[in-house]
Amino acid sequence: MTHSRRKPWSDLGTFWTFPNVLTLLRLALILPITYLILVEGPLVWITMLVVTALATDYFDGRLARWSHTVSNWGKVLDPLVDKLGAALVVMALTMRGSLPEWFFFAIVARDFIIFAGGVIIRARTGRIVMSLMSGKIAVTGISLTVLAALLQADPPVMQFCIWGTSALLVWSLVRYIFRFTVLVRRAPDSNDN
Repeated sequence: MTHSRRKPWSDLGTFWTFPNVLTLLRLALILPITYLILVEGPLVWITMLVVTALATDYFDGRLARWSHTVSNWGKVLDPLVDKLGAALVVMALTMRGSLPEWFFFAIVARDFIIFAGGVIIRARTGRIVMSLMSGKIAVTGISLTVLAALLQADPPVMQFCIWGTSALLVWSLVRYIFRFTVLVRRAPDSNDN
């Protein structure tokens, strides 16, 4: 009797863990951060909310590993919240004129490709794969570019941040595509089931 490796999305294990609550807290912070950036609210408030969001991003994964509560929900939620947060904050800065439109579209296109690849890997192999270190480095680049834009850095600094982050985005996308290719090729053919 052959068993399919595919699992329904509803079968991701325990949802309510403390690390996942930290991730949801970061999700709740995205809208006020985006709003304050759009209306050019007080930089102190924006900074405090961003630092809180970054702290939850730093601690959720470490806490999950330390407490042995790494979950498939966490593997899905954490990068999804990161991608949503980056897209909304960069969109707000783009609408404000602090970042170029192409930079926003580059982030959204990369994240869509990575997300679609994750969905295909889940459908083909039944696995939820964790974010790659190259993706985390690219997100750090986005964070630094956002910080530079918020602080209205000089044009040469902004250009360095934008182009450096763009290079990191391309590098991480290549790494994700390579992993996708390897995992999908190793997956059993659907005709075998």
